[in-house]
Amino acid sequence: MTTLVACSHGTDSPAGRRTVADIVDLVRARIPGTRVVQAFVDVQEPAVPEVVEQEHLDDDVVVVPLLLSVGFHTAVDIASAVRPYDNVRQGEPLGTHPLIAEVLRARLRTAVHDRWLPGDHVVLAAAGSSNPAAVADVTRAAAHLADLIPVPVTIGYASAIEPRIADAVSFARERGASRVIAASHVLAPGYFAGLVERSGADHVSAPLGADPRIAEVIIERFRSA
Repeated sequence: MTTLVACSHGTDSPAGRRTVADIVDLVRARIPGTRVVQAFVDVQEPAVPEVVEQEHLDDDVVVVPLLLSVGFHTAVDIASAVRPYDNVRQGEPLGTHPLIAEVLRARLRTAVHDRWLPGDHVVLAAAGSSNPAAVADVTRAAAHLADLIPVPVTIGYASAIEPRIADAVSFARERGASRVIAASHVLAPGYFAGLVERSGADHVSAPLGADPRIAEVIIERFRSA
């Protein structure tokens, strides 16, 4: 058997911690007989190097980043934890999978009470990274979402690169949008979700959260690693 290490960023938010734990529980319920353990790259313990060092002694290991794009945490933190061991592999992050766009659409429909209006505009609000591969991942995620909803989609970032989320909201209004909805491209409540909420959008969708489709993406990343 192979152990699945579900590696998330970590957060100080109690709601965020509960949400990630609930996501991991959904994964466990769908693959009984597979050992599923949590690890973190920041803020929370246990740290991913410690978990991998322990788990690889008993079994093969796949570390699945519970992150929505590549970036420093996947390329450095997780990669350096995986690299020393021949029986440990790293899965892809979650964000470019089409099911993520389906969850985003569901959260947006809730935010607008299942009613799109003429002049609506969605800003996909992502955490942000200066890594070009991360930008490409978010661009792909925005394209998936644009295929599913009847309104324009642009991108705003919480950090690292432009445009920032609040600026993207303002740009949409300047271009004629009568209602701007920020799509929270974050997994759980926490620091980045708070930035999206304060972006000035007319409506803000909830984080992706503990949705069965998120669990399915994690399992697919695990099996394809």
